[in-house]
Order: sequence, then structure tokens, then C-alpha cells
Amino acid sequence: MLNALLGTKLGMTQYIHDDGIVSAVTAIEVGPCVVTQVKNTLKDGYDKIQIGYKQVAEKKMSNPEKGHLKKNDLDLFKYLREVDSLDSNDAQIGNVVTISQIFEVGDIVDVVGKSKGKGFAGVVKRWHFAGGPKTHGQGDKWRAPGSVGQGTTPGRVRKGKKMGGHLGDKRSTEKGIKIVAMDEERNLLFVRGSVPGAASGLVLVRKQRRNGK
Repeated sequence: MLNALLGTKLGMTQYIHDDGIVSAVTAIEVGPCVVTQVKNTLKDGYDKIQIGYKQVAEKKMSNPEKGHLKKNDLDLFKYLREVDSLDSNDAQIGNVVTISQIFEVGDIVDVVGKSKGKGFAGVVKRWHFAGGPKTHGQGDKWRAPGSVGQGTTPGRVRKGKKMGGHLGDKRSTEKGIKIVAMDEERNLLFVRGSVPGAASGLVLVRKQRRNGK
């Protein structure tokens, strides 16, 4: 059985527990997803299950993508991703997978998404630098990085130096999140806390791996 499904982040809200405690939760519309390909070690060199999420019009897909799905008489999907499976022999192409088949209330999951893009950011916002001194004549260096290089040795800026640059808009994983509630009829998961990305963004919800990575 699969250990992950694709979904859409809807936004944050509150959840009131039976004991009256209020928790901040994120609502995620997860699935249903369709198995579009089964990969195994003998044929492909590794074991993975490819799933499709969100049907899309034919004109919005490339010819290779359309051919890949149509050869198995499948609908066209906007998103195709490979996920792990406990037993690939159980998965069959065309199977529809819903949240009730994988997740339960109380499960600990990881949520993978793309963080919000914030454009160019300086070192104070991007790397949490303290900035320059606020006195002793330093009137224009409050948010400056300071010295970025060395002297004669090595006489250059080292690779990986933390400097201003593009912030966000990259893959991000929030680990160890608890599922607080489920709505199987509407394919909704409510997980404690926040998850990466903006509202309406694509996320991957997977059961937490045993080694925690």
C-alpha cells in the first residue's frame, strides 16, 4: 500500500478538541489519487509507485505525458509524482486511492511543499544576521553583511558564503506533524500547525519514515 498522497493546501484554521483546547491546524485537500505506473527493481531498477492528481485538459499536457497515460486508458492528470510503497505488488494501474486507505487520526506525517517565494532578500531577513552597530558613526550599516572576504589568503570570497539573494520558492519539508482530524467525504486532512507553501499550493503528505529522515 502507498505511504503518501498528493493534495492541495487550503489554508489555516482552528480546531476545538473534545476537552475544549483550541489548536491551530492546516486544512489540506488530499487526493483522491490514481495509480498511473508501478515500477519495480527487475524492470526499472527501483521500487516506486507513480500517482496522478487533479485531472487536466488535454491541451495543457505535452505529447509524451499524454502518451504515457493514454497507453493505459487513464485520465490526464496535472501532477504526476513517484511515492514509496510498502508492497508494490498490491498496487494496480488505475486504482483510486483515498485518505481513508492510508491515514488515520493521530498518525504522524511529513508534509512536503514549495515554500513561498519572497524575491531578493538581504542577509538580515534571509540569514538572520544581526547587522552592523547602531552607533559610533555607523548610520548606514544597520542591515549590511559586513566583510565577506579574507586578506591575501585565500584572497577571494569562499563558496557558500551567506549573502543576500533569492529567498524561498524551494522544496521544503515539515516533519513530525500530527493528524488532528479527517473528513473522508470531502477528502480533508487537518494537521497540527503550519505546512510549507501558499494556499492552493501542491503538497505531498506522507507517513513519517521510521528513521525520521
